[in-house]
Amino acid sequence: MADVGADIPEEFAWAGANSETGQVRDLQGLENLALSFPDSTSVRLRLLNAQLEAEAYEDLLGTLSWLNERGYVFSSTARAQIPKLVGEEFAERATNLLREHPDPLERSKVVAMVPAAAGLVESVLMDLEGGNIAVSSVSGKNLWGKGPRGNWSDHTLEGAGNLSGIVYDPGRALVLAASGKIDGSDASQPYFSGLVGIRFPGDTPRFFPAPVGSNLSDLHRSPDGTIYASDPLGGGIYRLLPGAEIIEILVAPGTFRSPQGLVTSNDGKGLYVSDYRYGLAAVDLDSGDVHRVPAKGPFPLDGIYGLWRRGDELIAVQNGTSPMRIVAFQLSPDGKSVVSQRNLELSHRDWTEPLSGYLGPDALYYVGNGQWDRWVAGQPAQDKPFVPTQIRRLPLD
Repeated sequence: MADVGADIPEEFAWAGANSETGQVRDLQGLENLALSFPDSTSVRLRLLNAQLEAEAYEDLLGTLSWLNERGYVFSSTARAQIPKLVGEEFAERATNLLREHPDPLERSKVVAMVPAAAGLVESVLMDLEGGNIAVSSVSGKNLWGKGPRGNWSDHTLEGAGNLSGIVYDPGRALVLAASGKIDGSDASQPYFSGLVGIRFPGDTPRFFPAPVGSNLSDLHRSPDGTIYASDPLGGGIYRLLPGAEIIEILVAPGTFRSPQGLVTSNDGKGLYVSDYRYGLAAVDLDSGDVHRVPAKGPFPLDGIYGLWRRGDELIAVQNGTSPMRIVAFQLSPDGKSVVSQRNLELSHRDWTEPLSGYLGPDALYYVGNGQWDRWVAGQPAQDKPFVPTQIRRLPLD
């Protein structure tokens, strides 16, 4: 595959998305934002609200049509309110553009249940040959593990922050977890920013520091041994090179709005990054340049929480769209665009929100009932105790 960043017009580059575009509120500014990020339902919804406020109802119908074509489903409350808000002249056309909720597509099965004591479980690491499972806990700031015939047990990593992304690094023979402060807790309290690694349960942790103030979350280990990490709060991308002890900046903080999943391209020259609000981007690993990966069809590319590559497909947990889904995006032969999609799972009735996971050869293992609603500003939510976390297996073929 060719370099994913080559020959894409510069006007499609991310440019201060975190620090600038999140502040756009005016109608003209949001129209321009929709031109810059044309595959984002999040941007279109912001535009819709501005059009409603400005009583620009013909334009609003165009936005509803765009969302309808991409399968977006409003809540039942919004479907009842929108026709009333646009007035009698536009009500019928608006109603016809508001989709009903689709039937669920349910293909995954529960393969493990993490005890409720693990709290807010964020990600999964599978040892498919050995039958071992490890998960990271944001709330507990620890790892939980289970052997093929054993019970779940927790492993405290003294000095770690909120733990989220988790990978195995064979070069260092370590399980590595991203550590930061991503739960909205008191920002004045100190925390470790970087990666924390252990070789086996009870091992003394190793710490790989990231730049001060960063909050690493999703992780990806590339075939060459580099560990890539995203900062969903600061908007930067980081990497730990093979043999290194300190994490370095790859893409400057403030570039992205909220980068989440990330995975290297087939040729190893680029890094795909999902910006939760705006869509898919590609980072040229030689230059660090960032470019948009456009959709060549009516499918949204925002709201992607977890991202993996399987051949020429990107597997995405898309929990920031409505309805929530897990989807396979087909890349163009040169890897510069998304040309088609297929839903792998849609609106599962046992989901709260699907989170991150582990991609095996023929299945995705993922957190099915994310519990962020039970952990608010670093504290347990009142009257909503944690429940066991489902680890689900979704076949990919």
